[in-house]
Amino acid sequence: MKALLIGGTGQISMAITKKLVTDGWDVYLLNRGNRTLELPWGVHSIVADINDEKTVLEKIGDTYFDCVCEFIGFTVDQVERDHRLFKGRTGQYIYISSASAYHKPVSDYRITEGTTLSNPYWEYSRNKIACEEFLMKKYRDEGFPVTIVRPSHTYDERNIPLGVHGSKGFWQVIKRMREGKPVIIQGDGTSLWTVTFNTDFAIGYTGLMGNRHAIGEAFQITSDESLTWNQIYQTIADALGVELKAVHISSEFLAAVGPEYDFTGSLIGDKSNTVVFDNSKLKAIVPQMTTTVPFQKGVRISLENILKHPELQVEDPEFDAWCDRVIDAVENLKATLK
Repeated sequence: MKALLIGGTGQISMAITKKLVTDGWDVYLLNRGNRTLELPWGVHSIVADINDEKTVLEKIGDTYFDCVCEFIGFTVDQVERDHRLFKGRTGQYIYISSASAYHKPVSDYRITEGTTLSNPYWEYSRNKIACEEFLMKKYRDEGFPVTIVRPSHTYDERNIPLGVHGSKGFWQVIKRMREGKPVIIQGDGTSLWTVTFNTDFAIGYTGLMGNRHAIGEAFQITSDESLTWNQIYQTIADALGVELKAVHISSEFLAAVGPEYDFTGSLIGDKSNTVVFDNSKLKAIVPQMTTTVPFQKGVRISLENILKHPELQVEDPEFDAWCDRVIDAVENLKATLK
């Protein structure tokens, strides 16, 4: 079986690339060649810009792929490009959408693939919905063999899942914890959230590849473990061996005072909502899907790796100063009103 991964070295896709090689797939990666040293032996690298359709066609020639996997398609023009490139060249096209596309505000915390897609708070999610609609129309009108996959919050050994962080990622929050400084948790921290380690995600994803029952269908792939945000942050603090000093601030307030961090989309349109995913549709055709890396294990894997690699410890002094200002303002207001 021959697979082409568009991307293939990212947070989600690297685990899939490695598992496909282990499972005996003939794996091709189409990307700009930035993480080739981490790839397993035997992967074929096609170095090209996916937007350069002429060059891509020259490099893939008349190769037919059993499965084409798109990991970096965010807008309709990008999936339109893929449709032009791979119509008639693949037996299955798998598109990574997002669980953030589900109806917000949530009408029911139990999410299935049948939950309505609608997110007025986040353009990223609306773009994903539009991509899904284009692809499913191509499936209905001409039989384009699409499968939609909706991940929720997936992480790997290079990343820590958080609710409130700056534009440079997670590290500044971890640094604050290690320095004994308070960190911000959105709301009261009691909403439920689901985080999935990328190797677990890869089990579900690869089980859909080449699976005829997946054509024309959408699937969510997440862990079966749900945690409150308070539990997530406490688990991180426990793994670091530090005291958690949490300051709870409403998502609406954070969105108002931190527009540069788009908390309207990432919190109000996603992480401030309680969501619990029903994965029974996936498990009906991929029975091997299960949670093998619970968060208490996954976060320790990630922290151990991150602390060994300084290049992953990207500091964000602007976000650090913003946290201090917001926390000081909230604490001063509390003191004034007492």
